[in-house]
Parts: sequence; C-alpha cells; structure tokens
Amino acid sequence: MILVAVLVGCAGERRAAPPPAAQVTIRAVGLQTPESVLYDHVGDVYLVSNINGSPLEKDDNGFLSRISPDGTVLALKWIDGATADVTLNAPKGMGIKGDTLLVADIDAVRLFHRVTGAPLGAREIAGASFLNDVAVGPDGSVYVTDSGLQAGPQGFAPSGSDAVYRFDATGRAVPVARDTSLGRPNGVLADEIGLVVVTFGSGEVYQLNPASGARTPLPKPPAGSLDGVVRLADGSLLVSSWEAKAVYRLAAGGAWTVAVDSVEAPADIGYDSKRQRVLIPLFTGNEVRAEPVR
Repeated sequence: MILVAVLVGCAGERRAAPPPAAQVTIRAVGLQTPESVLYDHVGDVYLVSNINGSPLEKDDNGFLSRISPDGTVLALKWIDGATADVTLNAPKGMGIKGDTLLVADIDAVRLFHRVTGAPLGAREIAGASFLNDVAVGPDGSVYVTDSGLQAGPQGFAPSGSDAVYRFDATGRAVPVARDTSLGRPNGVLADEIGLVVVTFGSGEVYQLNPASGARTPLPKPPAGSLDGVVRLADGSLLVSSWEAKAVYRLAAGGAWTVAVDSVEAPADIGYDSKRQRVLIPLFTGNEVRAEPVR
C-alpha cells in the first residue's frame, strides 16, 4: 500500500504528456541477437547490444549499434568486439552514468565513452557467470544482476551465482543480495521510488532494499520468463515476458495488463521518454520495435 501511494502521488504531480510517437520497426539492418535497447536521452539515440552468437560464449564478437529514433542505423557496429582495442563477448543490459556507458558482459561490466565509444576499462566480478542487466540510481549507484546461468548439456544450466550487485566508490562489486532464491534475477530498475528486479526463472517482480537486501514482492504477472523492466512517467512499470510474448504493464493500482502483445522473445526493453515508446529487442528475430505507449 505504501508503494501504491507513492506511485499515485508522483503521477499527480506530473503534467499531461503529448500523444506518443508512431510505431517504428527496425529489421533487416544487420542486428544480431539484440538483447537490450537503451535510450540515451542526452544524445537522443537508441543503443542496441548485439550478442551475435551465444549469450555465454567469450568469443569477442559482440557489438553495440547506434540507431536514430526514426529507425535509421547511424552505426551498426559502433562499438565492436572484433576491433583490436575492444573486448565485447556477449553484451546484454546497459546503463549510463554521466558520459560513461556501462555494459553487462558475462562476468564483467565494460565501460565505454557515451559519445565516442572509446573503451574505458572493465569491472570484473569474481564468481559471476551471467551478468545480465545494469541500472544507475539517482545517487549514481550502479547495480548489475547475475542471472546464475552457465552452459549445460541441454543448453542453459543453473550456476548458483544468482545475485544483485552494487559497485562501491572504489569500483568493487558488493552483493546487495546473493542467493539462488532470487529466482534468476534479470532486469533491474533503480530510481527515486526504489530498486526493482524482475526474474527470468521464477517470474517474480520485487523491490530490493539496497542496504539490507530484503525483498518486498509486487504482484506477480500472469506469465513468466521476465526480462526487462522500465518505469513510465505515471509511475507504472513495463515488464517484458518471453512466456507471454508480450510487454506487461503494472499500474499504480496493482493490476497487470498487456501493453504490447505478439512480440516473440522480447528481451531487455528500454523506454524513449521523449516519444513515449517502449523499445523492444526481439532476441530471436534480429529486430527492434519501438511501440507507442502511455
């Protein structure tokens, strides 16, 4: 009930937004296993992480694309693991802190300049097996999830490394929570309202206390295999679900509805706040859809 009150209060203070922009589909442009889309509101550009192969393989052939909101590819391989000075294996979730772009990559978070794409080093996390999403909080804290997966005879197998980390002032990863009961944490959101995690394994959505690691469950969506999470201006949440082939919306009142349907393998979604679009990477379809929502 406290969360609902906060959401309603925040929504009441905001002015009415203009209608969302039209839908845009970005396909047949060379995207390869797109896992995450991040809206850089300063540069007004979409950044897309491309695994380009196995999500677990350290093959150094991942790349990041820059795409205009109208769907024009500005640079397909803007940051490319194939270049000599860049390491990028299986890039997944991304976040921006100042002019630093942070990218989750198996067992390290790689840093690049937001404008030039120049490599700025990496923060390795000992014991991590499947770093998946990155979020930057209002105070500058950086969070990253480990979904606790590794290669197995049937594909993915549990590694037992499920965790949510926060980087301290020295750049060291400190676990906020680390336990297999986290449910294969995937998408993470950090904002003024709190730290929200969605899980691929258990299909849960919960708030995580950054200090204690205590979990407060939010209403569970109708279907699971949850991937990305973003918050809209009215305080509601959007969450992508592979099982439902949809993007769900959790309103302030606590009821889940379908915001976007018929999206196969919707991975780590982003949100274009200027045009009120949810940005949906279709993992197996090698495309990105920008769908209006408000």
